[in-house]
Amino acid sequence: MNNEKNRTYAVLGLGIFGSTIAKNLTHYGLDVIAIDKDMDQVERINDSVTHAVCLNITDIDQLRAVGMDDVDCAIVATGSQLEDSIICIMNLKELGVKRIIAKAKNRKYSEVLLKIGADEVVLPEKEIGKRLAKRLVSPDIIELFDIDNENSIVEIHVLNNWVGHSLTQLDLRNKFGINVIGIRRNNRLTLTVDPNDYIMEGDELIIACRNDLFDRFSELERVI
Repeated sequence: MNNEKNRTYAVLGLGIFGSTIAKNLTHYGLDVIAIDKDMDQVERINDSVTHAVCLNITDIDQLRAVGMDDVDCAIVATGSQLEDSIICIMNLKELGVKRIIAKAKNRKYSEVLLKIGADEVVLPEKEIGKRLAKRLVSPDIIELFDIDNENSIVEIHVLNNWVGHSLTQLDLRNKFGINVIGIRRNNRLTLTVDPNDYIMEGDELIIACRNDLFDRFSELERVI
């Protein structure tokens, strides 16, 4: 299997979502082809990616001409135009692109894109909304990442009543299904957690938990 650094990525559609992905992939040292039918969008990103090309993503001959048949992963970021996304994905499948990720604006669009060949579909606005809602559940939540529909990785400030107790004493796993996988103390992250180490004021915990924890987050205040 190719190393990630040797893979080529294509981003088709250079709105805010697509251009952000293209720039960040390039920042991480990956080979990126950024594509849009609007020359203004292409020129705007030209200096920030490996290659920037103006073409019609629904034209398979144009896609073939820029080497799309050698791309390892393509991100179809034109979520608002369902017809264009469908034709583009069908073209990419015919060209043999190994992995196709598509943006969709709603669940119906998502279902269609998966059926016609997308390997993964993302709904950015919905995901951002879900993440923000979870963060607003408690000011103690610093950041979170959904692993899947049932589980998340969350970084939280330790609650006041946890200070001075060990993880063994708190018994978070048995009481709440919380697995502590890291602790940040004095801006230093440690991923080897001693369950007998005492929690200190200012600590931040990295935890893995089920998403139903957010429905009863206030109960954490009553652990001890």
